[in-house]
Amino acid sequence: CGLSLPELEPRQFSFNSPFGACAECHGVGIRREANADLVLGDPSISILEGVVLPWGEPTGYLRKVVLPTLARAFKFDPAAPWRDHSPAARKALLDGVTGRKLKFQVEGSKSRDDYESEWEGILANVARRYRESASDSVRTQLEAYMIEEPCRACGGKRLKPEALAVHVGGRGIGDVVDLPVDRALEFFAGLTLRSRGLGRGLEAEVAGPILKEVCDRLRFLRDVGLEYLTLGRSAGSLSGGEAQRIRLATQIGSRLTGVLYVLDEPSIGLHQRDNARLLATLKELRDLGNTVLVVEHDEETIRAADHVVDLGPRAGRFGGEVVVEGTVDDVIACQASLTGRYLRRELRIPVPSRRRPADPQRMLGIQGATANNLKDLSVDIPLGAFVAVTGVSGSGKSTLVTDILYQAMARQLYRARVVPGPHRGMTGVELIDKVIEIDQSPIGRTPRSNPATYTGLFTPIRELFTQLPEAKIRGYGPGRFSFNVKGGRCEACEGDGLVKIEMHFLPDVYVPCEVCKGRRYNRETLEVRYKGRSIAEVLDLTVEDSLEFFEAQRRIAERLELLNDVGLGYIHLGQAATTLSGGEAQRVKLATELAKRDTGRTLYILDEPTTGLHFEDVRLLLEVLHRLVDKGNSVLVIEHNLDVIKTADWIIDLGPEGGDRGGEIVAQGTPGAVAQVGRSYTGQYLRKMLRD
Repeated sequence: CGLSLPELEPRQFSFNSPFGACAECHGVGIRREANADLVLGDPSISILEGVVLPWGEPTGYLRKVVLPTLARAFKFDPAAPWRDHSPAARKALLDGVTGRKLKFQVEGSKSRDDYESEWEGILANVARRYRESASDSVRTQLEAYMIEEPCRACGGKRLKPEALAVHVGGRGIGDVVDLPVDRALEFFAGLTLRSRGLGRGLEAEVAGPILKEVCDRLRFLRDVGLEYLTLGRSAGSLSGGEAQRIRLATQIGSRLTGVLYVLDEPSIGLHQRDNARLLATLKELRDLGNTVLVVEHDEETIRAADHVVDLGPRAGRFGGEVVVEGTVDDVIACQASLTGRYLRRELRIPVPSRRRPADPQRMLGIQGATANNLKDLSVDIPLGAFVAVTGVSGSGKSTLVTDILYQAMARQLYRARVVPGPHRGMTGVELIDKVIEIDQSPIGRTPRSNPATYTGLFTPIRELFTQLPEAKIRGYGPGRFSFNVKGGRCEACEGDGLVKIEMHFLPDVYVPCEVCKGRRYNRETLEVRYKGRSIAEVLDLTVEDSLEFFEAQRRIAERLELLNDVGLGYIHLGQAATTLSGGEAQRVKLATELAKRDTGRTLYILDEPTTGLHFEDVRLLLEVLHRLVDKGNSVLVIEHNLDVIKTADWIIDLGPEGGDRGGEIVAQGTPGAVAQVGRSYTGQYLRKMLRD
């Protein structure tokens, strides 16, 4: 064949090495391509009116030379709506025509120049401009019209053809990293070994120790509930709980002793079925001679602990004390412990006495969903109800709800620049006029953002300070009390209250500003006081304290009540967004949405809203969500918490397993109906809870 290959080395199988990385995508495995759905706007408008979004309304050379030439060549009217053009004209405009040269005529003031050139197409033009541009702003602008596709050369496998051609047990390395953990374990465990060159298979002396190490590491991943993850899954697509459990599996493999392990809610995103395996893993770490310290709200984890430290009695300034410490029985016996009261069933989240019936005339339908691991799934979601989507980790919940349902509705209702996952169609969208996804992404990425600014609470507070006699005498407007503009802010830290110190080879460190001592404002602004407090002191109040302080100001108090209702009475109004957990950020967003006027036809989508919540906070959150449904709205939650699932009007349970063994509807109906389905893991655990 005329090919010669060097002797095989490990670096040839690494996409981080130039010796192994695909030459086309440099080992990334993906490329950015312009997408017709994102490039085109409303099909009822014409090219001249701006249907081609990267062009906008064409002007200059594009309008005078390019469009007339294309219109003559492909026989279309640039002033006609896009949908009225023939399929051939649309395809030629988007994809170009190779091998055919067009004559472009440039009219000058004194002469006319003609030149011939191929038409590359709108999509190729956007992709070329993206590749060739040296401007970050231009590339960011063009990214809005592009999606990530697998690399054409390596098929998304990241390596050179020579590396992909090497097979072990009938599979190449690219095929093996596409396997989920449990299937990869089966593959490696099934490889045959030969001894001293006798028989068929891999050389035992060489492959034996390697296979043992690989199988051990895969078992660690399986034991922490990650058997559904593919080995080649990108780190950026992992949830916080998944990333934490991968690090945990790494530590188990190290077999260290005398180590203190600190885990913050390792059960996040984990189904009850997998909880026992996670707890067994933590106990294995303990039995090796280590100490495992876990911050957790999960009842099963609390009951499995050797020693429990319960902090409280409440949150914020009403907390910060050790209420009780000792065994689980000591916590249950403590009358002052809120956790103890829930553990001994003195307090509990009640099962609703009646559930809202599903109306066959008000259903949101998804047909033929095939994204990721979904197996041609069709489902009807009742509207005007509290619906829980459940299933083991990796069963396809987020794919169905976020990648397909939310993105398809956002595209249809808001013309959002997103491409939903593959599905045949949707019905019932006309019954909804707003769709709101309330996720756990940060409300801001700098200390400048805080709950007061995000919820819109800061505007009426600044206006209140503007109305004070002292502010009127000095001529202060609302801008004077903003830390984002010059005038009232401290200029030494530009209103941040913190100064960033850049550390070489370490994360940047923020320290309080020496001039304003972290108060963000200059001395003159802080001299204006309402009820004896300056604007900086007001921002330092907790939500609960603010409710009492602003009791007479109904416009402010109403928003504060919503923050308090979602269980955030302990956070400070001016608390930096970077210090809020994912669950706190999600509840700030929920309070913000509750403050808006709803139409009674809004669909709220929440992904695991109980993350980081105590039993009591879950109860408060459920009251708020059911209040939304009582107004005629629909709430759809992805959830593992049985206290939430048991209060739902309708459950859609996916599974039966994770990864390629999931993606099917195992059960759907009321909690009572799902609890009777034997092959549903959610139903099995729900049956016990409903019985209790």
